[in-house]
Amino acid sequence: MKAAGHSDSLDARSRSLLRSLIAQYIADGQPVGSRTLAKSSGLDVSPATIRNIMSDLEEAGLVAAPHTSAGRVPTAQGYRMFVDSLLEMRPLGEPQVEQLRRELPTGAATPALLGSASALLSQITRFVGVVSVPKHEEFPFRHIDFVTLDAGRILVILVFADGQVQNRVIETQHAYSPSELEQTANFLNANYAGMRLDEIRRRLLRDITEEGARLNRLLLAAVDVAQQSFQAPGDSDVLVSGQTNLMEVHELSEIDRLRDLFEAFQRKRDLLQLLERCSRADGVRLFIGEESGFAALDNYSLVTAPYGVGNRVLGVLGVIGPTRMAYERVIPVVATTAQLISGALNRSGATP
Repeated sequence: MKAAGHSDSLDARSRSLLRSLIAQYIADGQPVGSRTLAKSSGLDVSPATIRNIMSDLEEAGLVAAPHTSAGRVPTAQGYRMFVDSLLEMRPLGEPQVEQLRRELPTGAATPALLGSASALLSQITRFVGVVSVPKHEEFPFRHIDFVTLDAGRILVILVFADGQVQNRVIETQHAYSPSELEQTANFLNANYAGMRLDEIRRRLLRDITEEGARLNRLLLAAVDVAQQSFQAPGDSDVLVSGQTNLMEVHELSEIDRLRDLFEAFQRKRDLLQLLERCSRADGVRLFIGEESGFAALDNYSLVTAPYGVGNRVLGVLGVIGPTRMAYERVIPVVATTAQLISGALNRSGATP
């Protein structure tokens, strides 16, 4: 979660004043003046000394002075130093963890579980909760059934190990009888259950090669139907909850600032790419302002943590909010929610 900063070049007094300024600004959202800082910092220094230190911090790019105020506000660099070097992070207490655990549905299929996580993150932080949804093929296949619709059209009912059920309609060149489809389903369930879809496709190709000219009618039917049934589903998705919460943050209430972000929520592609980058990080990842490289997030911060089963990352969840967020509160909530989601998925049997 760390990034390069100026922390090594600041003395203890400057670090203390920067910490006090950011804490004050996060609390009330108003530029912090020297007199306020003199009271809140607890340091025995004059306002003139504080003004000199503030000038040095401004020159270092850690604070800025809005043109409408004599006070200072933190910059993205200032927030970064605050999070990396000055913030005292504490894990959530057991009562808070238990509250989160109670809010997440037990025994729910993955979509319901992840949807609850997105809404819960938004509800607790009062910002935007985001959760990337893994593709169906990330989970092992558990069971398949076929239902004849009409000549050459078959309803495929796929059940995955995490409880998800997907219905697909496929078209085949041969019209199979209900008996043939039942035998085919039994064959696939007996030989391929517990594998992910990409593994099944590879196994089918291997079986075809090994059988060669000796392909019997059952395997021919299985190959014909299964090649379409086990095709990879569509792209990943991202669940977004609580977008309107950002309208309550006064420094983000300008409609022009929010429009780009709301449009990005609708498109989802760029946000998914950013979350995919986060999924490769070890643990919590934080982007402040322009650090994400995603223009729609230039005025926001994104806190993420990966979730998964075993040692396999399936997706990322997180919170999007103003740079003026209570990081010491939001980061542990995101990290703990990711751990609880991973635990729920492991208990559901959705193993890789």
